[in-house]
Amino acid sequence: MLTYFDLRKGVKFILDGQPYEVLEFRPMGKAQDVVVAQTKIRNLITGKVIEKNFHQNDVFEEAEIEKIRAKFIYHHRGKFVFSEIDNPSKRFELLQPQIGEVAKFLKPNQEVTGLVFKGKVINITLPIKVQLKVIEAPPGIKGDRAQGGTKSVTLETGAKINVPLFIEEGDIVEVNTETGEYVRRVNVRE
Repeated sequence: MLTYFDLRKGVKFILDGQPYEVLEFRPMGKAQDVVVAQTKIRNLITGKVIEKNFHQNDVFEEAEIEKIRAKFIYHHRGKFVFSEIDNPSKRFELLQPQIGEVAKFLKPNQEVTGLVFKGKVINITLPIKVQLKVIEAPPGIKGDRAQGGTKSVTLETGAKINVPLFIEEGDIVEVNTETGEYVRRVNVRE
């Protein structure tokens, strides 16, 4: 059993029979010295994010989530199709709302981790950092260089992110999938 003190970012637990993952955890003092935790949690089956307060005497069942290696194959009309790496004939589909914002960083043949709950794949997680090719980048405009300038570019998956002005079309950049932010340039275009 998990207690209030075990609820931290990334912890998976059962609430009302559904598996949830803690996205944010903020302890707050309330009247009469009762500590309440404000959390933002995501339902791993539906992908819905909710805010919920928990009290010190709350206890939770830990979600028993198995992990499998999987590969992203393609997406069509909001459905994302994956297969198990060890058994490519075993395919599963997830909807865009289930996957959430990280869906914009998925590219074909990319390895992901499938989350299995009660024998069924309910969601996936991406590596924290992925490398993607820049397919569209406006020219960097020289101006006030006292502050680091940024520009918006389009990646091979269709995602748009802000990058430094020196990034050009064809460059491979590393992106943090949790924050959706540029990390570094991996290599310069050929």
